[in-house]
Amino acid sequence: MEQQSAHRPRLCVLAPTPLLMVEVEPGEDEDYEHSADLHLHPGGQGLWVARMAISLGAEVTVCGPFGGEVGAVLAHMLSEEKLTVRAVPYNAGNGAYVHDRRGGDRATLAHMVPPQLTRHELDDLYGTVLVEALESDVLVLTGAEPDRVLPAGFFSRLVRDVRSVDKPIVADLSGDAAKAAAAEGPTVLKMSHEELQAAGLTTGDSVEELQAAGRRLVEQGVGAMLISRAGEPTLLVTMESTRLLVGPVVTPLDHRGAGDSMTAGVAVALGRGASVGEAARLGAAAGALNVTRRGLGTGRREQIERFADRIGIEVVPWDDRGRAEA
Repeated sequence: MEQQSAHRPRLCVLAPTPLLMVEVEPGEDEDYEHSADLHLHPGGQGLWVARMAISLGAEVTVCGPFGGEVGAVLAHMLSEEKLTVRAVPYNAGNGAYVHDRRGGDRATLAHMVPPQLTRHELDDLYGTVLVEALESDVLVLTGAEPDRVLPAGFFSRLVRDVRSVDKPIVADLSGDAAKAAAAEGPTVLKMSHEELQAAGLTTGDSVEELQAAGRRLVEQGVGAMLISRAGEPTLLVTMESTRLLVGPVVTPLDHRGAGDSMTAGVAVALGRGASVGEAARLGAAAGALNVTRRGLGTGRREQIERFADRIGIEVVPWDDRGRAEA
């Protein structure tokens, strides 16, 4: 694909809530009633995006709060990854999940929720992200879990300040954070159709209704809207056109992580200098192949870039009355 380039893009990823994921897998020792294998993984949306971006050949810096026992474990684990971490001290500590996968599916046994950042922690995080973003090719904004960890205004300020120097911004957000970022005009805003509905930006999930919602956001200043639709083709809405990204149908092994991988693919391609349309194709390929794997935010660059050649683009007509043509 034309995304392949000698240039290794540099990404800054905001990860407001890095999480520790404890996975309980079936054990191999049948002599013990409660035999199980335990696995520890860094998790959370920002870290999953960062992991896929690294797989695609990018240089990635993650900015986020780290503290408490969980934060110490996460920091140690991330030190062995191929990414740079700009850690902000977090007095209350990071969150964590315990998942049981012995039944085949991922069942949540426990969830330690991270608390809201204090005023001083917010200030430190903002300055850290801003400085790093200004030295990067692309800024990637991911959301907090729960969203109360960061106020929506944090995202709008970042978009406004980074866009003032014409840096590309890819935002993968929902709720008030998405609306706040959209008001300042990110290069790409990715949302699922469920997130658009939950945010009150549309009431339906048809192509026509989602296209109209995306068009309204683009007219307000968003460069391009990328609207994922579960197992259906993703919509790419720009001022010039609306397109469907259509690829081969794959059987999902784990549906989680597809959206984060899509975001990473889009950001990496933009960092290489690709058009929004080509960036969306790489993102769609990364998301599609990720669901065929058990690891969230994982994949192989060579496979993803070859698969991207299989992603077709279909134009969705638009009429002057503000609705899709039949």
